[in-house]
Amino acid sequence: MAGRHRLVSCLCLGLFGVLCWVWVSFASFPDDQLSLEALDAVERGAFQPQSALSEMEFASISSYRGPGNSDRRSNKELPILLWWSGGLFPHFPGDTERIDCTTSSCLVTSNRKVQLYKRTASIIFYGTDFRAYEAPLPRLRHQTWALFHEESPMNNYILSHGPGIRLFNYTATFRRESDYPLTLQWLPSLDYLLEPVAVSLEEKNRLRREGLAPVLYMQSHCDVPSDRDRYVKELMKYIEVDSYGKCLNNKPIPEHLEDTATATGEEPGFMNFVTRYKFHLALENGLCPDYMTEKLWRPLHQGCVPVYRGSSVVADWMPNNHSAVIINNFPSPKALADFLKHLDENDEEYVKYLEFKNPRHITNSLLLEALETREWGVNDMSKPNYLNGFECYVCDQENARLAAERAFRKAPKKNQPPQPQMADNSHMGCPLPSPGYGDVQDLPADDGWLQIWPQDYWQSLDQAEGLESLIRHNESDPSLLWKHIQTIAMSRARGKH
Repeated sequence: MAGRHRLVSCLCLGLFGVLCWVWVSFASFPDDQLSLEALDAVERGAFQPQSALSEMEFASISSYRGPGNSDRRSNKELPILLWWSGGLFPHFPGDTERIDCTTSSCLVTSNRKVQLYKRTASIIFYGTDFRAYEAPLPRLRHQTWALFHEESPMNNYILSHGPGIRLFNYTATFRRESDYPLTLQWLPSLDYLLEPVAVSLEEKNRLRREGLAPVLYMQSHCDVPSDRDRYVKELMKYIEVDSYGKCLNNKPIPEHLEDTATATGEEPGFMNFVTRYKFHLALENGLCPDYMTEKLWRPLHQGCVPVYRGSSVVADWMPNNHSAVIINNFPSPKALADFLKHLDENDEEYVKYLEFKNPRHITNSLLLEALETREWGVNDMSKPNYLNGFECYVCDQENARLAAERAFRKAPKKNQPPQPQMADNSHMGCPLPSPGYGDVQDLPADDGWLQIWPQDYWQSLDQAEGLESLIRHNESDPSLLWKHIQTIAMSRARGKH
């Protein structure tokens, strides 16, 4: 490449003249009259430093055609989707693949060098990895942004603020209101719920008489936004709880289980150990509507009763109205403890919480319909996983948008331009963290939780507003984020923001 730069000056000038003629020639035609090959040539010239995908790479991508897809375009004609979080790229080997989706096809890649390529129609982000100070800037007008975030709200509170979530055109989150909901991601199937009770009530009562506590708590991630340990510590004053793991530990876990105590998998030895308990304290690490994890679904699968705090609308998804004990329904830890003791001492009342194991007692039509109609699967080879499903959703949406744009340019009086799509707070919108027990104003100033999570929440708002400002000012350097945050803060202090 360096040798090319040492060409004689007359050759350089000649080549420059030819390129200028080509550019002027193309500029004299409307966009819809250009051939795709000509557009590709112009785009490669304009974005050569950022484009690493050569035509040879495009042409060499193996393709397959799914049922129902009639898209016959060649690879070099397809829009590109860029996975910004390369570690999550749901294809192998290599960094580029053709996908044939429900109604259309796209190229997907994790190669960031195509960021400024005009055929790159959308950038897909993994929420946990999304950082305002690393955002791909400038944000190009022809590109959309898509968000995939199935993990805890604690991983990135930028997404819980309006200025942050509004950056995205398409979303796949745990919220049912998102474009591609992942609400039941931890529930593999209805059969998972219907699995017979692993340990009978008679056996659990026998273990209780031998000294096993009625309630299990097993956590090793202690400093979390939900501040769950503060609540559990108060609950322990009123009912016996066997606590394993690192948080509020009062019992040693058997040595052969130490490696799996914090696992999200279902290792048989671990499952057999925890299923002996009547009640499982199932407190999520973050509180947000529709955020429900294995902490909730695993006890239901095993035939134990989850004592739950997490999603404020968890009742919407329960098999029936006697499936879980919801902490927020009780005015205090003592009231909850009294209720659990009542269930522990009354078998007839306790078994009502296991009636859903009989399919006739699953009365929640929302749950049944969601499991039946979701297009992605969990350990189900007949359906795509939700990563591939979401990228296909984005692919079809982008192809429809681009087609609408072409139709409008061709006949603006006959066709409407595509309407912009933007996420809102209902797609994430998790609330400010609050103490697990008590009022925030009663906490001492040096409280560890108080010094971390409320500050993280509001600092995330600063970063969201800063990034929004960077994009609005068409900045290309994300390191200017802090300058924009400072400007916003000064403007707010003057009452102008």
